[in-house]
Parts: sequence; C-alpha cells; structure tokens
Amino acid sequence: MELTRPLPIPTPTTQPFWDAVAKHQVTLQQCDDCGGWVFYPRTNCPHCLSNRLTWRQVTGEGHIYSYTVAYRPTAPHFVDEIPQLIAVVELKEGVRMNTLIVNAKPEELEVGLAVKPFFKEIEGQTLLCFELVELGSE
Repeated sequence: MELTRPLPIPTPTTQPFWDAVAKHQVTLQQCDDCGGWVFYPRTNCPHCLSNRLTWRQVTGEGHIYSYTVAYRPTAPHFVDEIPQLIAVVELKEGVRMNTLIVNAKPEELEVGLAVKPFFKEIEGQTLLCFELVELGSE
C-alpha cells in the first residue's frame, strides 16, 4: 500500500500564504491597528483582536530558535527523509514557524544560526522550508 504524503490544505484564511509560497515568496499578516506581525494566518490579531490584517511580503530571514533531529521516521510517510531536521525558526519580524531545515547535516545545526527560505516542491505543491545562511553571505 502506497502512502499519500500529508500536505497542507489551504483554507480561505491561509490561501494568501500558500499562494505566495507557490511564487517563492514569504508573506505574513500585519495588523493595521497595532502593527503586530501575525503567524499562523488568522482572522483576528492575537495582540489587539483587530480584524484589520494586511498581507505583507517579508524576506523570510531569521534564525533557528529551537530544533531537534529525528533519526526515526516521524510518520510512515517520511521513512525516506531520515534524519529529519525539525526546527522552530524565528523570523526577523518576531513570529515563529515550525519547519524543516534542508541542505544541512545534523551536526551543523545550532540555536541562533541564521536561516533563509528554501522552497521545496512536493507532489505539485510548494512548501516553505529553511536552509542555513552560508557564513560570509549574510
């Protein structure tokens, strides 16, 4: 039996995020009333509860806030992706995203290392992952 990889299912609230990712762009919501950045996409600002949120393109640059290395598959769908570098990345805007670090070895990871977006094409969908910023290219 072949497993179907779980992929995001956009909703009306998250669709603008996934549309931007498909274009290899990172967008976040920003509150028009308090200026707070919002991620995950939602209908109201978590800072002031305003519903006046605007999508804005950002660089997607940030740093590793936390990470773990999975040496066993986290689900049967990921048996071919071991080790899996699972991280929480904090973007320059202050929001944190759960993600995968790609193009790196487990021993290269450290909390605080700079990362940049990496757009991974899987089964016709684009996913947002991150990769380490090469030293000297910051």
